[in-house]
Amino acid sequence: MKLLNSLLLVAFLCLTIYSSWNGRVDAEDDIEVQEEESNEAPRVDADLGKSREGSRTDDEVVQREEEQIQLDGLSVAELKELRDKAQKQQFVAEVNRMMKLIINSLYKNKEIFLRELISNASDALDKLRFMALTDKDALGDNDQLTIRIKSDKDNRMLHITDTGIGMTGQDMVNYLGTIAKSQTSEFLSKMQEAQAADNKQSMSDLIGQFGVGFYSAFLVADKVIVTSKNNNDKQHIWESDSSSFSVSEDPRGDTLGRGTTVSLHLKEEAREFLEEHKLRDVITKYSQFINFNIFLWTSKTVSEDVPVEPEEQDAEAQQDAEVQPDKEKTKKVTKTVWDWELMNSAKPIWQRKPADVTNDEYVEFYKSFTKDSQEPLVHTHFVAEGEVTFKAILYVGKNAPSDLFQNYNKKADSIKLYVRRVFISDSVDDLLPKYLSFVRGVVDSDDLPLNVSRETLQQNKLLK
Repeated sequence: MKLLNSLLLVAFLCLTIYSSWNGRVDAEDDIEVQEEESNEAPRVDADLGKSREGSRTDDEVVQREEEQIQLDGLSVAELKELRDKAQKQQFVAEVNRMMKLIINSLYKNKEIFLRELISNASDALDKLRFMALTDKDALGDNDQLTIRIKSDKDNRMLHITDTGIGMTGQDMVNYLGTIAKSQTSEFLSKMQEAQAADNKQSMSDLIGQFGVGFYSAFLVADKVIVTSKNNNDKQHIWESDSSSFSVSEDPRGDTLGRGTTVSLHLKEEAREFLEEHKLRDVITKYSQFINFNIFLWTSKTVSEDVPVEPEEQDAEAQQDAEVQPDKEKTKKVTKTVWDWELMNSAKPIWQRKPADVTNDEYVEFYKSFTKDSQEPLVHTHFVAEGEVTFKAILYVGKNAPSDLFQNYNKKADSIKLYVRRVFISDSVDDLLPKYLSFVRGVVDSDDLPLNVSRETLQQNKLLK
């Protein structure tokens, strides 16, 4: 019995020793394998890269995001079926109310209407000039590219006439009868496509963008009449009271030759825009640097000598006449003379290269621009190019402004901002720090983003 117990004890001990030795060998094998793997080059998991979510096209991303947008109670498949069967519709606007919003809410100042109509006239002239580069018959017998403004106080009418490209009857329907459709933008796109290979003529002079500036005329007018003649059509008349419009062939025939006349029947409260001094101020403020000559129908009083009628002579005068028969009696009379006066004689010298501008031209521009009788102390003329390109001329006068310190915290109006030579604002914050408010000058750009009314700049990171 004792022998049996001893044999069992020996067998148990042998089994325990064998198990512990075998486990140590496996552990050592694992360590060796790990060491071998650590010495090998790193390997990429074969499963990595199977997902291609990040490399899908934008359309696939949009589709995936749309599938994630679910309505309560609808599965992705049901939602897709719903969208496939849905009828696409266009937004509809009530035109009368839309016109009221444009007329009464879009613009801050009523005087903006004249700037917009002059800009439209300038664009019409630019279009004709571009066409004349390839079509020698575009100008016809009239090669004068001008804008003329005339007021009629008796009939409460204001007329703005240009000798530009003009409009056909269908153009009037397409562009004047469609809100926010810009003829200038479409023309610019076509010209850019045509001249992509050979861009000899700059088209940065074109001003219009949004197709709503024309309707600013209703700020001051209760009726607008547009008469236009295009080389490819007869003369037509477009007429509107802002609620509806009509287009018809002009029964008078061809009175313009080529171009457009915008005639405004002014509201009673807008009579001030019939006054010569008011028109002069607005034109000078907003459009004095337009590329084309702007003429205003103005009056002036002149004195001249006229012969004295015989019945006006008294007995003494008759005796004098007998003594001196060769000397004819005259008297001075005053009369009013009407004529066209050029409004924009000053030229935008900042558009030229600094090397091409003389010091006398800088001085003359400074005096006309600032109304300062003295020459400037110093000036700088430069072009800044980047995401936004602009040209500028800055002046420092010989004498500091008398109200320099009193107006330190007020908005500076010494720097005037132009976009394509059309005045936008003189109260743009952060153009210059306040301590440089004595600097006077002009900044002009073709790239600055404007709001629809073109009275202020859009908020844009490029301006920060």
